[in-house]
Amino acid sequence: MAPTSISIDIYSDVVCPWCYVGKRRLERALSELPTVSTQVTWRPFQLNPTMPAEGMDRSEYLEGKFGSLDAFRRLEEQVTAAGVSEGIPFAFEKILTTPNTFMAHRLLWYAAQQGRQDPVMDALFRGYFEQGADLGLPSVLTSLAESAGLDAARFLATDEGAADVKAEEAAGHRLGIRAVPYFVLNDRYGISGAQPVDVFVGTIEKIHSQQAEGLLSRK
Repeated sequence: MAPTSISIDIYSDVVCPWCYVGKRRLERALSELPTVSTQVTWRPFQLNPTMPAEGMDRSEYLEGKFGSLDAFRRLEEQVTAAGVSEGIPFAFEKILTTPNTFMAHRLLWYAAQQGRQDPVMDALFRGYFEQGADLGLPSVLTSLAESAGLDAARFLATDEGAADVKAEEAAGHRLGIRAVPYFVLNDRYGISGAQPVDVFVGTIEKIHSQQAEGLLSRK
């Protein structure tokens, strides 16, 4: 990483709609800062760590979590509206299963090793929220990874990366993260939630200015 590059670690889950919205808002912010160098890394955070390996029926899961489907529908309207503003066509009605996401996080860990993490994350978000793909199935993850230019079939047949993913999750919990998305910039600054673009822009500009001043002071 260049001395003036800003690291952005994003703790998220692939079944978190606000994480998808947050990704798009961060991308818009970075597009407004073309001279700022950044390195984005996606970190694991399971919203449902005790989810059965085979997942759960979506309706059953939502009723258990929110008390009723009507309660969820009100929240769904909010995120759908946010999605429209970010060009995300959420299709919640297509999602039949809420998956265990640990394997998906292992895939993202592997994608990072291969330099394909961001496109794979995009593929997982699109697959789940726009197509209703079951992200708990190795065959589905393999197909989505391939669409993002990553051959992951052999990797997913192993348990490689499991310990690393658990260690990264534990690091997030030690930081006190309880909800996602959560953005950690330069291991120091935190942004919680899918904040408006100007919040990202302002924070990144502040860090960039501080870095520039630090470089000048050392000359």
